[in-house]
Formats: sequence, structure tokens, C-alpha cells
Amino acid sequence: MRNQNTVSRRQRVIQRMCLAPYSVWAALFIVVPLLFVAYYAFTDNNFNFTFNNITRFFTATSSVADEAGVTREVRTYLLIFMRSLKLAVISTFICLLMGYPAAYIISKASARVQSILITLIMIPMWMNFLIRTYAWMTILQDTGIFNSMIGLIGLKPIHIIGTESAVVIGMVYDYFPYMILPIYSVMAKMDEKLIEAARDLGCDGFGVLRRVIWPLSLPGVFSGITMVLVPSISTFYISQKLGNGKFYLIGDAIEGQYVANNLHFAAAIAFILMVILLACMAIFQRAANKRAAV
Repeated sequence: MRNQNTVSRRQRVIQRMCLAPYSVWAALFIVVPLLFVAYYAFTDNNFNFTFNNITRFFTATSSVADEAGVTREVRTYLLIFMRSLKLAVISTFICLLMGYPAAYIISKASARVQSILITLIMIPMWMNFLIRTYAWMTILQDTGIFNSMIGLIGLKPIHIIGTESAVVIGMVYDYFPYMILPIYSVMAKMDEKLIEAARDLGCDGFGVLRRVIWPLSLPGVFSGITMVLVPSISTFYISQKLGNGKFYLIGDAIEGQYVANNLHFAAAIAFILMVILLACMAIFQRAANKRAAV
């Protein structure tokens, strides 16, 4: 017994030593920056404690004119956040709608075909994020194949699909792999005997999908939703380039305040966004754990 206890203690010590580099890295590059963001969010320019930055996010107003020319007062940053959330949810839904069947098809292919398809999905991620966004900006706006095809009628693609749609296309293209990979990793490990048992018990194709495949793949679905939704809400470069610089999202608000040297308010917006995203991730994780327990 003593020898077993000694061995288990040594194993725990070795495990802690192996985790030490990651713990230091996480503390320096995750915890410490978040503490700085929180510190700036709750202080003014003289570094005195205040809630003004937080309340400003919820109370700041501005005047906007609708298509009919009617001017109305709106909560500025709440409106920007809701717009960001709307586009992020749309982008995430499109990624899920396309990514789920794609992940299923890949998981059912042979090992060689799986490697090829995963590589093809990963190839765009090897390119710089800015280059990928510039590519779509070229396709949808001034030049490119799509523009040449409809140039005869004197329109640009951006005029046809709209600015919001262009931003959504950019989000879907940039974050689509983050939806496929988690779902694929879960489906690839799925026990085929469960599917065979469901068919033996009388389930048709849709019944197998609804009763077996979908519930078992939910952890991957929740992970994919989180990995797409979080960067989609906070993005700013996509909206700047594909939105002609006129489409303002919450990421643009943070960058604009930072460029204007309003560091404390920029930190407050980032802090509120971080809290909201962490709450969403916690809800998703709890839902995934409940489904796994069932």
C-alpha cells in the first residue's frame, strides 16, 4: 500500500510539473490581460474607481434616421451590440446548417478521404485572416469574377446582396471550419452499433438522425456554436472591409474608442462583452453536460 501511495504521489507531482508551463502561460497571457481590462473598465482617466464607463454603455444615446427620414433616439451601444448579436447568430446558424451534414459525410468516408477533406477544409485557415477578408472584398465589391459577370447591367455585387449579407458571408467563410471540426471529431468517434440497433428497432433514416445521431453529436454542436458565435460577435475587420466602413459592430466600437485613446471606455465595452460571452458559454456547457448525463 505504501509503495502504491508513493507511486501515485510521484505521478501527481509529475503531472503538476508537466502542467506548470501551461499554467504560467495561461496566467501571463490570459489571466493578467483580463485583470488589466477589468481594472481599466472600472477606473477613470485618473485611475479612480468608477462605474461611469459601465453605465455609459447602457445609457449613451444618439439620434438615427430611418429610411423614411424620421429621426429617433436610440441606445447607441445597445443597438450596436444587438446588431452584432443578430449577424453573429445568423452566421452561426448558416455555419451549423452547412457544417452539420458536411461533418456527417466526412465522418462516414474512408480514412484516406477523411484526411483529404479535412485538409481541404483547413487550407483556408493556413492563409492570413486579413488576406481571406480582402479576397472576399475584391469578389463582392469592385473587381473579380462575380463583379464581371453582372457588370453588364451596371451593378456591383454589394448593391445586390446588401452590406449586412456581405458581412455575414465574410463571417461564414472565415469561421466555417470552426463549426465542422468539433462536430466531425464527435461523429467520427460515434459507435456504429448504436445506429445499427436503432435501425433494427424500426427507425428510418430520419428517426436514426433524430433519436441517435443528433443527441450524441450535441457536445460537438455546442462547441462549434461557441467557437463561431464568440469571434463573430467581436469581429471588426470583416465589418470594416466588407461593410464599406459604414457598418458598425461592437468590435468596431471597441477599436474606435481605443484609437481615440478612450482606453477606459474601450475596456468597459470589452469587459461587458466578455461577461456576456462567458455567460453564453456557461449556458452552452451546462446544456451539453445535461445532454451527456441523459
